Amino acid sequence: MSKYRSLKEEAFAANMEIPRRGLAIYSFGNVSAFDPSEAVFAIKPSGVPYENLKPDDMVVVDLQSNVVEGSLNPSSDTRTHAVLYRSLGCIRGVAHTHSAYAVAWAQAVRAIPIYGTTHADHLPGDVPCTEVMSADMASGDYEEETGKQIIKAMDGLSPSEYEMIVVACHGPFTWGKDAVKAVYNSVVLEEIARMALLTEQVKPSAVRLPEALINKHYERKHGKNAYYGQGK
Repeated sequence: MSKYRSLKEEAFAANMEIPRRGLAIYSFGNVSAFDPSEAVFAIKPSGVPYENLKPDDMVVVDLQSNVVEGSLNPSSDTRTHAVLYRSLGCIRGVAHTHSAYAVAWAQAVRAIPIYGTTHADHLPGDVPCTEVMSADMASGDYEEETGKQIIKAMDGLSPSEYEMIVVACHGPFTWGKDAVKAVYNSVVLEEIARMALLTEQVKPSAVRLPEALINKHYERKHGKNAYYGQGK
């Protein structure tokens, strides 16, 4: 039995949440699960429809995107995942989806404004958006450059507080303490994106949530004196 069996099963289960949650169609999107002790991650194979996936299909790669185990080609976004694992040390899972509302903000090249408390429950500011990739970057190692664009946009932000981003003209990436949390954050991001769009449709002049409410909602769930839920 493969020593990466549990890692591949984690990645498989998280990937299967993408179609179940309506975050992508056909073979779009991907999730990876990272094992820091082995410095490898398991990721969805490229172009394989979700209904055909099996745990053994997950491809294990190292942080330089070299295949360690697996007979299929890894996701075309593998190098982006690798950049995030190398650069954002606290994360153990990464998800990339094609969910419609989050993609709409990405295509508009707009950060998602923090209009309400649902947004503030999950992060203490706007969902960041990267810059548009230059022609030179796009003609080079596109997936590597995508990762670098994300890291640049995250400059000054904590990856444990901001676990989501939209890549300009492309779509959303999320991460978390494991692959399941990364997908959870993809679902949350899609709902935040939908709510923000509806807010602007209802009131184009809508203003940002006041800082006091942002702090209250974020801290009651994530602060040192958090009291949301049943304990950590």
